Amino acid sequence: MVFFHTPSKVTAMDLSFDTIVLAIGPADDDRLDQLARVSMQVAKPTGATVVLTHVFTRDEFDEVAAELDYPSATAEDVDVILERHQSVTYLEDRFDDHGVDYEVDGVVGNVSDGIVKTAEKADADRVVISGGSRSPVGKAVFGSNAQNVLINSPCPVTYVRPQSD
Repeated sequence: MVFFHTPSKVTAMDLSFDTIVLAIGPADDDRLDQLARVSMQVAKPTGATVVLTHVFTRDEFDEVAAELDYPSATAEDVDVILERHQSVTYLEDRFDDHGVDYEVDGVVGNVSDGIVKTAEKADADRVVISGGSRSPVGKAVFGSNAQNVLINSPCPVTYVRPQSD
């Protein structure tokens, strides 16, 4: 427990975690280590399970399925495709190396809605997301997907900023 003191009272914040949703995007290949590290900072000490998710747009799903030699894949095959996806296999190896439990749950559809629905379905205690590099003016606001997840998530969201920003 972490205690916060305000002049009128002391309150406790519950730091128990069962499930963390880690949303991986198509531009996250260069920050997989950073996303894994942030997720493990919470998952390891609490014993939480990390749900690896990637929300594919329809076109992206078809392209990835074809690249993975699964051209007849349908949206029902999303977890099969995701388990073969390079970013997921990389993260699985990292989590295995550190004894962190994980599951895979892919979605085909709207990116921000898919992340929020995955968090709701998993009864997540935390969502970890990333975003693309922004222009100097754009740094004042998040991208639309990240912003929608931050606003609509059923639990707290950790935004992992690209290291180059």
